[in-house]
Amino acid sequence: MTATPPPAAGEAPLLDVRDLSVEFRTRDGVAHAVNGVGYRVAAGETLAVLGESGSGKSVAAQAVMGILDCPPARVTGGRVIFKGRDLLTATREERRRVRGAHLAMIFQDALSALNPVVSVGAQLAEMYQVHAGLSRKRARGRAAELMERVRIPAAGERLGDYPHQFSGGMRQRVMIAMALALEPELIIADEPTTALDVTVQAQVMDLLAELQSAYGMGLILITHDLGVVADVADRIAVMYAGRIVEHAPVRELYKNPAHPYTRGLLDSVPRLDRKGRGLSAIKGTPPDLTAIPPGCAFHPRCPLARAVCRTDRPPLYDVAPGRTSACHFWRETMDGAR
Repeated sequence: MTATPPPAAGEAPLLDVRDLSVEFRTRDGVAHAVNGVGYRVAAGETLAVLGESGSGKSVAAQAVMGILDCPPARVTGGRVIFKGRDLLTATREERRRVRGAHLAMIFQDALSALNPVVSVGAQLAEMYQVHAGLSRKRARGRAAELMERVRIPAAGERLGDYPHQFSGGMRQRVMIAMALALEPELIIADEPTTALDVTVQAQVMDLLAELQSAYGMGLILITHDLGVVADVADRIAVMYAGRIVEHAPVRELYKNPAHPYTRGLLDSVPRLDRKGRGLSAIKGTPPDLTAIPPGCAFHPRCPLARAVCRTDRPPLYDVAPGRTSACHFWRETMDGAR
């Protein structure tokens, strides 16, 4: 059994997350937000991290970036190895040098992430001034070029505009531009299409895919939308209650899921060939992270749950090369999907 699938043969991963755990101390108790998460991302590869709200997707990403508020958050274990260096043991200054220049993040709420009282051009130019030491004039010129690169119309004329003067889709393009400014090797995109209409979602995802191909960078795409990742991801890691419960190449996972939770997510997606039928839904609600059920955390909602599921936490079973599932009955799950 293995907790982290290996990268492609002969390919060293850009990012290697091993057994990462994060908890929050709250008035109601200790919330175990991330519980032994592990994954790898290679150059030019897209890993999609899926799961319901509260599954730990964003918290794990923030721990990788080193931007968690500590306290109340606390990284309790694991390693985050980026280009051979464990970021969890790096100094604050070392991590600051990595962020932006080598490892960047696109946040899900652009309006909150951008400074409302500083022009978009100034915020982009600051990246070049602080990290590349460019003069104000040269940095502003690079900012205009960057806005053009992410297809913001009349980029040079909009440098002085403020975030609220851009539409939601254009603000998201500004966030992508900020992430790309220093041409990092890896970008984490946290729900980059949240609150955007379907047409703009498609434009943003196409832009990300095009830029990734142009720069050869790795991409971690965090989302709860299975439709968004179908055409852009290479691999998918499905999270539940702070843990990765299935990891597989995208086509294999869509064709034949190996965990009941993944199958429930896929069955809940509206399909044209099911016109007139009611939507399928996963029964119950995600667990309270201060009181995660013993055994398999999904067992209270699982149609395959048996006595062993209530007592024994399933390991990540090797289902096939490059595929793992944290389900005692993964064979039955796959047989049921056929």
